[in-house]
Amino acid sequence: MLRTIVWGLCLLGVFPAAHGADPPAKKENFHLFLLVGQSNMAGRGTVSEADRTPHPRVLMFNKNQKWVPAIDPLHFDKPGIVGTGLGKTFAMEVAEAYPDVTIGLIPCAVGGSPISSWEPGGYHEQTKSHPWDDCVKRAHAALPVGTLKGILWHQGESDAKPELAVQYGQKLEELITRFRHELESPNVPFLIGQMGKFEEVPWSEGKKSVDQAHQAVAKSDPLIEFISAEGLNHKGDKVHFDADSYREFGKRYANAYLELVRSRD
Repeated sequence: MLRTIVWGLCLLGVFPAAHGADPPAKKENFHLFLLVGQSNMAGRGTVSEADRTPHPRVLMFNKNQKWVPAIDPLHFDKPGIVGTGLGKTFAMEVAEAYPDVTIGLIPCAVGGSPISSWEPGGYHEQTKSHPWDDCVKRAHAALPVGTLKGILWHQGESDAKPELAVQYGQKLEELITRFRHELESPNVPFLIGQMGKFEEVPWSEGKKSVDQAHQAVAKSDPLIEFISAEGLNHKGDKVHFDADSYREFGKRYANAYLELVRSRD
Protein backbone atom coordinates (compact mmCIF):
# COMPACT_ATOMS: atom_id res chain seq x y z
CA MET A 1 0.00 0.00 0.00
CA LEU A 2 2.79 2.45 0.91
CA ARG A 3 4.57 1.82 -2.39
CA THR A 4 1.32 2.45 -4.28
CA ILE A 5 0.88 5.78 -2.48
CA VAL A 6 4.47 6.78 -3.24
CA TRP A 7 4.07 6.03 -6.96
CA GLY A 8 0.81 7.98 -6.98
CA LEU A 9 2.52 11.01 -5.49
CA CYS A 10 5.36 10.65 -7.99
CA LEU A 11 2.94 10.62 -10.88
CA LEU A 12 1.35 13.80 -9.56
CA GLY A 13 4.78 15.41 -9.36
CA VAL A 14 4.38 15.82 -5.58
CA PHE A 15 6.94 13.32 -4.38
CA PRO A 16 10.48 14.16 -5.55
CA ALA A 17 12.66 11.58 -7.25
CA ALA A 18 15.17 11.84 -4.44
CA HIS A 19 13.20 9.06 -2.76
CA GLY A 20 14.31 5.59 -3.69
CA ALA A 21 12.48 2.98 -5.69
CA ASP A 22 12.89 -0.77 -5.56
CA PRO A 23 13.99 -2.56 -8.76
CA PRO A 24 12.13 -5.75 -9.72
CA ALA A 25 13.02 -8.81 -7.71
CA LYS A 26 14.13 -10.70 -10.83
CA LYS A 27 17.17 -9.41 -12.72
CA GLU A 28 15.70 -10.49 -16.05
CA ASN A 29 12.77 -8.12 -15.50
CA PHE A 30 15.01 -5.10 -14.96
CA HIS A 31 16.43 -3.97 -18.31
CA LEU A 32 19.38 -1.60 -17.92
CA PHE A 33 20.74 0.95 -20.39
CA LEU A 34 23.93 3.01 -20.20
CA LEU A 35 23.67 6.62 -21.38
CA VAL A 36 27.14 7.72 -22.48
CA GLY A 37 28.84 10.43 -24.51
CA GLN A 38 28.85 14.19 -24.16
CA SER A 39 26.33 17.03 -23.69
CA ASN A 40 23.74 16.01 -26.27
CA MET A 41 23.38 12.70 -24.44
CA ALA A 42 23.33 14.40 -21.04
CA GLY A 43 20.63 16.77 -22.33
CA ARG A 44 20.42 20.54 -22.46
CA GLY A 45 16.72 21.02 -23.24
CA THR A 46 14.30 23.08 -21.16
CA VAL A 47 12.67 20.84 -18.55
CA SER A 48 8.86 20.78 -18.59
CA GLU A 49 6.40 19.47 -16.01
CA ALA A 50 5.94 16.35 -18.13
CA ASP A 51 9.69 15.73 -18.02
CA ARG A 52 9.48 15.71 -14.23
CA THR A 53 6.61 13.23 -14.17
CA PRO A 54 7.88 9.69 -13.55
CA HIS A 55 6.79 6.63 -15.45
CA PRO A 56 5.98 3.81 -12.98
CA ARG A 57 8.39 1.42 -14.75
CA VAL A 58 11.30 3.71 -15.52
CA LEU A 59 14.04 4.23 -12.94
CA MET A 60 17.41 5.98 -12.97
CA PHE A 61 20.64 5.37 -11.08
CA ASN A 62 21.27 8.73 -9.48
CA LYS A 63 24.50 10.49 -8.52
CA ASN A 64 24.43 8.79 -5.12
CA GLN A 65 24.09 5.37 -6.78
CA LYS A 66 20.50 4.87 -5.70
CA TRP A 67 17.63 3.70 -7.89
CA VAL A 68 14.98 6.41 -8.02
CA PRO A 69 12.04 7.27 -10.32
CA ALA A 70 13.47 8.74 -13.53
CA ILE A 71 12.84 12.44 -14.06
CA ASP A 72 14.74 15.04 -16.03
CA PRO A 73 17.43 16.05 -15.75
CA LEU A 74 18.82 12.52 -15.56
CA HIS A 75 22.43 13.64 -15.65
CA PHE A 76 24.57 15.66 -13.25
CA ASP A 77 27.70 16.37 -15.33
CA LYS A 78 27.14 20.14 -15.30
CA PRO A 79 24.38 20.86 -12.76
CA GLY A 80 23.95 24.48 -13.76
CA ILE A 81 23.01 23.77 -17.37
CA VAL A 82 21.92 20.13 -17.61
CA GLY A 83 18.33 19.63 -18.74
CA THR A 84 15.98 17.39 -20.67
CA GLY A 85 17.64 14.81 -22.91
CA LEU A 86 16.66 11.78 -24.93
CA GLY A 87 17.04 9.11 -22.24
CA LYS A 88 13.69 9.31 -20.47
CA THR A 89 11.66 9.25 -23.69
CA PHE A 90 13.72 6.31 -24.92
CA ALA A 91 13.03 4.43 -21.69
CA MET A 92 9.29 5.12 -21.72
CA GLU A 93 8.98 3.90 -25.31
CA VAL A 94 10.82 0.68 -24.51
CA ALA A 95 8.82 0.21 -21.30
CA GLU A 96 5.57 0.47 -23.26
CA ALA A 97 6.84 -2.14 -25.70
CA TYR A 98 7.66 -4.52 -22.84
CA PRO A 99 4.90 -4.18 -20.22
CA ASP A 100 6.35 -6.91 -18.00
CA VAL A 101 9.71 -5.21 -17.41
CA THR A 102 11.09 -2.14 -15.69
CA ILE A 103 13.67 0.04 -17.43
CA GLY A 104 16.71 1.28 -15.54
CA LEU A 105 18.82 4.15 -16.90
CA ILE A 106 22.45 4.60 -15.88
CA PRO A 107 23.38 8.22 -16.75
CA CYS A 108 27.12 8.64 -17.39
CA ALA A 109 27.47 11.29 -20.12
CA VAL A 110 29.88 14.20 -19.63
CA GLY A 111 29.40 17.45 -21.52
CA GLY A 112 32.37 18.43 -23.67
CA SER A 113 34.19 15.12 -23.26
CA PRO A 114 36.28 13.95 -26.24
CA ILE A 115 36.45 10.26 -27.04
CA SER A 116 40.01 10.14 -25.64
CA SER A 117 38.57 10.75 -22.16
CA TRP A 118 36.49 7.60 -22.63
CA GLU A 119 39.58 5.46 -22.22
CA PRO A 120 40.93 3.96 -18.98
CA GLY A 121 42.58 6.76 -17.02
CA GLY A 122 41.21 9.41 -19.39
CA TYR A 123 40.72 12.81 -17.76
CA HIS A 124 38.33 15.61 -18.71
CA GLU A 125 39.72 18.90 -17.46
CA GLN A 126 36.53 20.91 -17.94
CA THR A 127 34.52 18.81 -15.49
CA LYS A 128 37.48 17.51 -13.45
CA SER A 129 36.24 13.99 -14.11
CA HIS A 130 37.37 10.65 -15.57
CA PRO A 131 34.48 9.77 -17.91
CA TRP A 132 35.44 6.16 -18.65
CA ASP A 133 36.60 5.26 -15.15
CA ASP A 134 33.60 6.95 -13.51
CA CYS A 135 31.19 5.27 -15.93
CA VAL A 136 32.62 1.81 -15.32
CA LYS A 137 32.37 2.25 -11.55
CA ARG A 138 28.74 3.32 -11.82
CA ALA A 139 27.91 0.52 -14.22
CA HIS A 140 29.41 -2.14 -11.98
CA ALA A 141 27.49 -0.72 -9.02
CA ALA A 142 24.21 -0.75 -10.95
CA LEU A 143 24.38 -4.01 -12.91
CA PRO A 144 24.06 -6.61 -10.11
CA VAL A 145 20.30 -6.01 -9.81
CA GLY A 146 19.48 -6.05 -13.51
CA THR A 147 20.46 -7.08 -17.02
CA LEU A 148 22.35 -4.80 -19.39
CA LYS A 149 20.31 -4.51 -22.58
CA GLY A 150 21.89 -1.62 -24.45
CA ILE A 151 24.39 1.23 -24.57
CA LEU A 152 23.28 4.60 -25.95
CA TRP A 153 26.07 6.81 -27.31
CA HIS A 154 25.95 10.41 -28.51
CA GLN A 155 29.33 12.03 -28.91
CA GLY A 156 31.59 13.46 -31.58
CA GLU A 157 31.38 17.23 -31.54
CA SER A 158 34.54 17.50 -29.42
CA ASP A 159 36.42 15.34 -31.92
CA ALA A 160 35.29 17.18 -35.07
CA LYS A 161 38.75 18.61 -35.68
CA PRO A 162 41.00 17.38 -38.53
CA GLU A 163 43.73 16.03 -36.25
CA LEU A 164 41.21 14.16 -34.06
CA ALA A 165 38.58 13.12 -36.60
CA VAL A 166 41.03 10.97 -38.54
CA GLN A 167 41.39 8.67 -35.51
CA TYR A 168 37.77 8.69 -34.48
CA GLY A 169 36.52 5.53 -36.17
CA GLN A 170 39.25 3.37 -34.68
CA LYS A 171 38.75 4.88 -31.23
CA LEU A 172 35.01 4.27 -31.41
CA GLU A 173 35.49 0.63 -32.37
CA GLU A 174 37.91 0.21 -29.48
CA LEU A 175 35.43 1.89 -27.12
CA ILE A 176 32.62 -0.48 -28.08
CA THR A 177 34.86 -3.53 -27.71
CA ARG A 178 36.07 -2.24 -24.34
CA PHE A 179 32.53 -1.67 -23.06
CA ARG A 180 31.43 -5.16 -24.08
CA HIS A 181 34.48 -6.77 -22.51
CA GLU A 182 34.43 -4.72 -19.30
CA LEU A 183 30.72 -5.31 -18.73
CA GLU A 184 30.84 -8.96 -19.82
CA SER A 185 28.18 -8.34 -22.46
CA PRO A 186 29.70 -9.33 -25.82
CA ASN A 187 26.38 -9.08 -27.66
CA VAL A 188 24.95 -5.92 -26.11
CA PRO A 189 23.43 -3.54 -28.69
CA PHE A 190 25.23 -0.22 -29.15
CA LEU A 191 23.26 2.76 -30.47
CA ILE A 192 25.05 5.72 -32.08
CA GLY A 193 23.17 8.99 -32.49
CA GLN A 194 24.01 11.39 -35.29
CA MET A 195 25.34 14.85 -34.45
CA GLY A 196 22.99 17.76 -35.02
CA LYS A 197 22.38 18.70 -38.67
CA PHE A 198 21.16 22.28 -38.63
CA GLU A 199 20.59 24.18 -41.88
CA GLU A 200 22.19 27.41 -40.67
CA VAL A 201 25.30 25.59 -39.43
CA PRO A 202 27.06 23.81 -42.32
CA TRP A 203 29.19 20.92 -41.18
CA SER A 204 32.95 21.31 -41.13
CA GLU A 205 35.15 18.67 -42.75
CA GLY A 206 35.86 17.38 -39.25
CA LYS A 207 32.17 16.83 -38.51
CA LYS A 208 31.68 15.13 -41.86
CA SER A 209 34.57 12.81 -41.03
CA VAL A 210 33.18 11.93 -37.59
CA ASP A 211 29.72 11.32 -39.08
CA GLN A 212 31.21 9.01 -41.71
CA ALA A 213 32.97 7.12 -38.91
CA HIS A 214 29.70 6.78 -36.97
CA GLN A 215 27.96 5.31 -39.98
CA ALA A 216 30.84 3.05 -40.99
CA VAL A 217 31.15 1.57 -37.49
CA ALA A 218 27.39 0.90 -37.43
CA LYS A 219 27.59 -0.92 -40.76
CA SER A 220 30.44 -3.10 -39.49
CA ASP A 221 28.40 -4.86 -36.80
CA PRO A 222 24.75 -6.03 -36.87
CA LEU A 223 24.46 -5.17 -33.17
CA ILE A 224 25.30 -1.50 -33.74
CA GLU A 225 22.68 0.96 -34.96
CA PHE A 226 23.08 4.49 -36.33
CA ILE A 227 20.22 6.89 -35.56
CA SER A 228 19.63 9.85 -37.85
CA ALA A 229 19.21 13.38 -36.48
CA GLU A 230 17.64 14.59 -39.73
CA GLY A 231 15.03 17.29 -39.19
CA LEU A 232 15.79 17.91 -35.51
CA ASN A 233 16.24 21.48 -34.27
CA HIS A 234 18.71 23.20 -31.97
CA LYS A 235 17.75 25.19 -28.87
CA GLY A 236 19.17 28.43 -30.24
CA ASP A 237 22.85 27.81 -29.56
CA LYS A 238 23.42 25.89 -32.83
CA VAL A 239 24.91 22.97 -30.87
CA HIS A 240 22.34 21.37 -28.58
CA PHE A 241 18.94 20.03 -29.56
CA ASP A 242 15.81 21.65 -28.18
CA ALA A 243 13.56 19.75 -25.78
CA ASP A 244 11.07 18.55 -28.41
CA SER A 245 13.94 17.32 -30.60
CA TYR A 246 15.45 15.40 -27.68
CA ARG A 247 12.11 13.67 -27.16
CA GLU A 248 11.87 12.82 -30.84
CA PHE A 249 15.47 11.59 -30.78
CA GLY A 250 14.61 9.37 -27.83
CA LYS A 251 11.80 7.82 -29.86
CA ARG A 252 14.19 7.22 -32.76
CA TYR A 253 16.70 5.53 -30.47
CA ALA A 254 13.90 3.38 -29.06
CA ASN A 255 12.60 2.41 -32.51
CA ALA A 256 16.12 1.45 -33.61
CA TYR A 257 16.63 -0.62 -30.48
CA LEU A 258 13.28 -2.38 -30.73
CA GLU A 259 13.78 -3.21 -34.41
CA LEU A 260 17.22 -4.61 -33.64
CA VAL A 261 16.13 -6.86 -30.77
CA ARG A 262 12.99 -8.04 -32.57
CA SER A 263 15.06 -9.02 -35.57
CA ARG A 264 17.04 -11.31 -33.27
CA ASP A 265 14.01 -12.98 -31.67
